[in-house]
Amino acid sequence: MEENVLKGHHGLLNPGEEGEQDIFGYKSSRCRSVLFVIGSVLTCGFLLLLFYWRPEWNVWAKCIQCTLQEADIVLLRTTDEFKIWTKKKIMWIHLSLLRKPARGELQHSLFSDETSLLHRIIMEPDLKVRYIEIQKIRYIWDLREKQFVRAEVLEDSHSCADIRYKFGSGLTTTEEAIRRLIFGPNTIEIQIVPIWKLLCKEVLNPFYTFQIFSVCLWLSEDYTEYSVVLIIMSLISIAFSVYDVRQQSMKLHRLVESHNNMMVTVCRKDGAYEEVPSSELAPGDVFLVTGNKRILSCDAVLIHGDCIVNESMLTGESIPVTKTPLPSVAISNFWKSSTGDYKHHILFCGTQVIQSKATGQGEVKAVVYRTGFTTTKGELVRSIMFPKPMDFKLYQDAFRFLVCLTVIATIGMIYSVCILVLNGVPAGEIVRKALDVITIAVSPALPAAVTIGIIYAQERLKKKGIFCISPQRINICGQLNLICFDKTGTLTEEGLDLWGLASTKGKGLQNIFKFNSEDMLPWGPFFGAMASCHSLILLDNTLQGDPLDLKMFETTRWELKENTMLKQPNEEAHSFVVKPGPRANKVSKEGIIVLKQYPFSPALQRMSVVTQVIGNEKLTVYLKGAPETVIQLCKPETVPRSFSTELQRYTKQGFRVIGFAFKSLWNSRDITVANLKREDVESDLVFLGLLILENKLKPQTIPVLSELSNARIRTVMITGDNLQTAVTVARNAGMIPLTHRIILIEALETKESGPAVINWTLMENDKNGGQICPDETKIPIDEFGKKNFHFAMTGKSYDILIQHFYHLLPKLLISATVFARMSPNQKGSLIEEFQKLDYYVGMCGDGANDCGALKTAHAGISLSEQEASVASPFTSKIPNIDCVPHLIKEGRAALVSSFCIFKYMALYSLIQYVGVLCLYWESNTFGNYQFLFEDLAITTVIGITMSFNHAHPQLDLNRPPGQLISPPLLLSVILNVVLSLVLHVFGFIMVQQQPWYTRTDIYRACRPTNLTSDDITTTNKTTDAVANRLASNEDSYRSYENTTVYLLSLFNCITTAIVFSKGKPYRKPIYTNYIFMLVLLAQVGTCLYFLFGEQDTLYNALDLVCTPRSWRVYLLVMVLVHFFVMMAIEEIVIENRCLRVFLKRCCKVKSTQRYKKMQRIIKKEPNWPPEGDTDYTTFCIAEEETLENYSNKSYEHDKISKEVSNGFANSTSRQNEEGGYKKEDI
Repeated sequence: MEENVLKGHHGLLNPGEEGEQDIFGYKSSRCRSVLFVIGSVLTCGFLLLLFYWRPEWNVWAKCIQCTLQEADIVLLRTTDEFKIWTKKKIMWIHLSLLRKPARGELQHSLFSDETSLLHRIIMEPDLKVRYIEIQKIRYIWDLREKQFVRAEVLEDSHSCADIRYKFGSGLTTTEEAIRRLIFGPNTIEIQIVPIWKLLCKEVLNPFYTFQIFSVCLWLSEDYTEYSVVLIIMSLISIAFSVYDVRQQSMKLHRLVESHNNMMVTVCRKDGAYEEVPSSELAPGDVFLVTGNKRILSCDAVLIHGDCIVNESMLTGESIPVTKTPLPSVAISNFWKSSTGDYKHHILFCGTQVIQSKATGQGEVKAVVYRTGFTTTKGELVRSIMFPKPMDFKLYQDAFRFLVCLTVIATIGMIYSVCILVLNGVPAGEIVRKALDVITIAVSPALPAAVTIGIIYAQERLKKKGIFCISPQRINICGQLNLICFDKTGTLTEEGLDLWGLASTKGKGLQNIFKFNSEDMLPWGPFFGAMASCHSLILLDNTLQGDPLDLKMFETTRWELKENTMLKQPNEEAHSFVVKPGPRANKVSKEGIIVLKQYPFSPALQRMSVVTQVIGNEKLTVYLKGAPETVIQLCKPETVPRSFSTELQRYTKQGFRVIGFAFKSLWNSRDITVANLKREDVESDLVFLGLLILENKLKPQTIPVLSELSNARIRTVMITGDNLQTAVTVARNAGMIPLTHRIILIEALETKESGPAVINWTLMENDKNGGQICPDETKIPIDEFGKKNFHFAMTGKSYDILIQHFYHLLPKLLISATVFARMSPNQKGSLIEEFQKLDYYVGMCGDGANDCGALKTAHAGISLSEQEASVASPFTSKIPNIDCVPHLIKEGRAALVSSFCIFKYMALYSLIQYVGVLCLYWESNTFGNYQFLFEDLAITTVIGITMSFNHAHPQLDLNRPPGQLISPPLLLSVILNVVLSLVLHVFGFIMVQQQPWYTRTDIYRACRPTNLTSDDITTTNKTTDAVANRLASNEDSYRSYENTTVYLLSLFNCITTAIVFSKGKPYRKPIYTNYIFMLVLLAQVGTCLYFLFGEQDTLYNALDLVCTPRSWRVYLLVMVLVHFFVMMAIEEIVIENRCLRVFLKRCCKVKSTQRYKKMQRIIKKEPNWPPEGDTDYTTFCIAEEETLENYSNKSYEHDKISKEVSNGFANSTSRQNEEGGYKKEDI
């Protein structure tokens, strides 16, 4: 029985997806709960607080394990590297409480469809549904699968026919009520949390809990002044934090407020129409889609009519997108896989419907697909509400450092107890003094110190037009060593200029037709394609659409108008007419009607239209897209023999080239346009020619790429454009030096069951860029050496490498620079592969197809100001890549500032810790105002102003260290602690050796006339002097030891700040931080005044005593010697890069980063890169045992459907990979 319980105890939520979590079942135990209450009472509530911080301990202590089916509480744990635990209570939905339907009608509505999810989640006969809610998403218990599943009615397993048949006519009011109760209302509600709840949550933070403990301790010791100051500072900090959280909550609430207050016309199953609030929509509902810039309140599948929507919220570009209805196909395939790019049929929540047009006499209808937080907009809001934690060593190391300080504090506590007991101090005082050591060694301000540099960097970035929604990523920007760039709109200008047109003539291409203001392209198929094959729309009498389409259509001088003519019965809803404009050439054609449009798809890399010349019954298909794609759809005899040569001729000069084709269809009376399939329309075409567009580099591109290259920051191009064009742009931009060679990697899948192969082709190098040499199969490696080469590949080859040559991919990525014809999913996958090689990856794109890559990268920089920038951590108002080096510089400055302030705060705590432990030897310590001055006037002010340094204007060759727990930093801290210890102990011992020293008379040192020979030669022997002093004046801390150690401590804090305030190479020099310099001068002047001032009032307030002037000079000399030794160690030892490199070489220390390991592997291979065309299915790279297994689970999950259709390829790939790791097979 126990085995069965354990077997069903664990499950998996969202398997293979981004939000994957382990789920464990538990049942409440009354006995354990009673014991917990008793324990909470005995610990004065500390157990409650501990379990609040660690929910998994709470569940383990109060509950017992059981199966998920029996559980009333579940424990969730993320499967990522953070392993975050969450406790959730299982809730129930009672459908029998619905008032309207009778029980028979209710059961019929629920169980009429046995394939529906509803049939699997409702428990009979009670009609109950069991669920949990995680981050605003409901997960319902599936009775058949015995697991929690995401609540969705339109499952991916439905076919197109299923959706139309089951949901096409709408729902009854009973069905809608049931679905709304199960799946929740269609609202994106951002609850504004009451201030008192925010205050409680903030106060229960471990940081503020430690503050409360510290304040209580200090108040018991009558440290009233500093306690009050700390309370005020904490209240201000809490107030700002609560205000910031509440403001963000209110902004988010206002952003989605309108979403919940819309009215929608819903179609009922009986044919009636009902206007309801959008919050009452449920999955499966059918509603009317109207234009007039209406915002969609849910994700929906379009089933009737066409729509034009603005998806700027998703893509970042305000380019109209055409949505077509779900096809009426009778095949049994899943609806997403049977429709090609299924997103062309989905209306996404939050997007704007510009126009909607019905087919024939019908209406534009859509089926509700997802509601509430499960929608696209809901997911975006959830990503803001629940951001993914950042995996950065700095924050992990900070926690480890705090643990180390806690251990040191514990040692100090033991020492304190022993010393104070030996000195006869009362027990209550011993407890307070021992606990005091913890608050001194572990500064409450230490965790917050890391973020100070980030705050200042964020403000500086904002002044430069770079906005950040994830401040923690600023520090990560300081570690970036690989930047990926999109091409069009990022490296090159956004706009395109039509340069020329090369049309077919016989077996070749005609001479280039140059576009200018005088010559016009004559009427013909190419002209018809340019006039009609586009996705432009007319909105408010203004043409809107893709810049390329706009430029192409404007060249024809025709005009776009709405189609007001009589349509065919099943004609495409969104059809338009193009007619000659007043400035166009005189033609005999009245115009062209666009009857059907197949929108551009990044995956297919083409678009097409079905057209009809007005007054002519013949139909014509026009197609445009990537030239390589277009010729595959054309009849081979229509493709010129010189196609490849001509294409390379233009692309190598950096031109963007678009291919065109057409064909004539049957008579329009014999076919129904709406029923035409895309694969039938886009086949057996006649090749028309090439449209050549000029895309110039932005002025900032070359200098920025040069700056990054000089800083040893690798740059990579990821584009959807033609490979040759991308290579040429990379050459011209300086991404690939002219002296370096380019090797084209072309991976091919064989049609038969044979293994996949890789062709290696050298691309020529001339002044105009790279050009493919089809005849050259041997690569003369000796001519350019091992380092001076770059790989280039297309998205198609990348896919094949992923499937069949995954073991080879890391080696290729080390030298790959150009990736062309990459789809949005491939861009994101590629960045993940770079990250697996331990690169810190930045991505800079214009937001069009880069959203996934921008999210995946360590630092995504969007050049778009649209709403899609919300998905990117950084958004730049500067429309060029000049923002990239700015961000890296500020990231490096912020990272170094965080390290400096962290080291300083740690050293300040340890300096004070050492001083207090020295004084404990004499049963003494610092006074209230001494602590107050050192903590506030010295440390707090330094901590605030130390990070004011601006970033250095030049990028250094080396990155700053990214770990706190690193040998240089640890050595720096340890050496400085040792020096501080030596300074304090030396001063403590030396003051006791002075001839004027006495324990009882603190005024003797400044009365030299009262000194006698006995005073000088006789040691101070007083019976129970310490106890008498404490008994006579318990609040007095005045002594020669106290004065000496305190003054040394003050100067030590200031000199430490100077030593740790790094300038070059990542920040401007310290003297440029004017505020910090003024603070240091004021503090040094004040401390010198304390040392030499001899003001009785001041000395009494700070519990100082007068000492001979010679001793004060001696103290100053000690401070200066200590300062110069610290500075010498920091500059000569810690910051000496040459010494560090020398020691690494002597100790043979090698980098553990994976890309460094791979580079070492490549250096050992004399035959890399390979010569000629090679089959690498048995290639072995596992030469370093430390190189971990390499896999991309997320990408493999996305490729499941493709792998199923190519089963033989998968088996071949597995055999190849297994063979590739056996050295005996080579």
